[in-house]
Amino acid sequence: MTKASQIIAINLLGLLLTACGIPDLATKKAEVPLPETYQATPQKPANAADLPWNQLFEDPNLASLIDLAIANNKEVNIALQRISRAENEIQSRKGAYLPFVSLGAGADGEKVGKDTRNGAVEDNLPIRRGEKFPTFLGNFRFGLFSTWEIDIWKKLRNAAEVARLEYLASIEGRRFLVTNIVAEVAHGYYELLALDNQLENLEQNIQIQQNGLEIVKLLQVYARSNALAVRRYEAEVAKNQSRRYEIQQQITVVENRINFLLGRPPQPIARASGSLMNHKPKILDAGFPSELLRNRPDIRQAELELSAASLNIDVARAEFYPSFGIKAGVGFEAFALKYLINTPESLAAMVAGEMIAPLVNRNSIMAEFKNANAKQIQAAYEYEQRILNAYVEVSNQLANIDNLDKSYTLKQQQVDALTQSIDVANQLFKSARTDYLDVLLTQRDALEARRELIETRQKQFGATVELYRTLGGGWRDGVNPQTLAGVKNTGTEP
Repeated sequence: MTKASQIIAINLLGLLLTACGIPDLATKKAEVPLPETYQATPQKPANAADLPWNQLFEDPNLASLIDLAIANNKEVNIALQRISRAENEIQSRKGAYLPFVSLGAGADGEKVGKDTRNGAVEDNLPIRRGEKFPTFLGNFRFGLFSTWEIDIWKKLRNAAEVARLEYLASIEGRRFLVTNIVAEVAHGYYELLALDNQLENLEQNIQIQQNGLEIVKLLQVYARSNALAVRRYEAEVAKNQSRRYEIQQQITVVENRINFLLGRPPQPIARASGSLMNHKPKILDAGFPSELLRNRPDIRQAELELSAASLNIDVARAEFYPSFGIKAGVGFEAFALKYLINTPESLAAMVAGEMIAPLVNRNSIMAEFKNANAKQIQAAYEYEQRILNAYVEVSNQLANIDNLDKSYTLKQQQVDALTQSIDVANQLFKSARTDYLDVLLTQRDALEARRELIETRQKQFGATVELYRTLGGGWRDGVNPQTLAGVKNTGTEP
């Protein structure tokens, strides 16, 4: 072995030994044990998350709004551009471990002093027979040049795989955004229906109280009532008429919020207000908790981000190792243009290999390596957190649906009793067997009970929407008949 070879071997061994001094930092493996079934929920194989949103929401007005929101929502369109950027990053990373080939050309010239060493040589150096060395020496060249980093440690290929995982995570991020957009539009729509029913209920109550006011005025003429009763009725009517404008303002706010989700300026929202109280919410099957890992886009996004973070550790570790590269070029070079394409005299070629490794200042690389390790641990905790959060959300909505159903049944009984009591109170008042205050209080209680009944129905539909969202439904489109077992239509309200 020659002395030069020995020096190269010693330097290479030193670089490798330096790279071997990388600390082995601890990483975290994500583990979240999920129960086999949800608490107090029968075990069923069907899962409503597999149901496309246009099959769950059968109201054509709501379906049209959701379809428009998915197409025009600004956040969704912004997410599409993030996906495009992530896809471009894949191409960039893949191109990094392929040879870079470029076409180049250049020209320069110089004149050296005769009293310099180069000048003395050039003054007595003929170029060709009968030709003197030119006073102004040019240098013209063009050709192909190539550089290639040999990816021995898979640093570049792992970086490309990280970009691919991040691209897939961005797709899941958009799906999660679509899931939330679908739920928000549905929530707004049902809130709008509830406000319409509240307004209708208020108008009916105002009409009843105005009729009662006329009766009280008539009874006052016959001295069977007094001015106090008339004024109390008038005050009650005025209060409810004022409440009408509050509800109308709430309707305007909700309409504008829906229009914002749809990416369009404020305009009226087409809706079927009577469908809220005339139909029951659908019953959704929750399936098994383990299916959340498949159906929830945010969980799949966190899983992909965890995989990318784990692979980034290998990318950061490879920065400690020496990198190997090859440079090559072929082209023409001459001191005058007339000789530039002469072959083989002007033909030039170059090939070189290089090895570079960090030796002294490794603090920056070490910091990046530690950051990659910390990011992996962070991603593992975030993955676990999203799984736990998803399970808790589903469990809460399952309990919420059950309790709201029981509450609605009792409130319906309350409304029926108070509605009948209004007629009884009016008859008793006309026959002077009760005071006008009993009539007013009965009407007020009936209005409040009916308002709470409408709110409970809205909450029932809202809980169904939330369960669908928390199960991971909403990002699929199209209709798959095999998934219809995941939802039951309870029909119209009797």
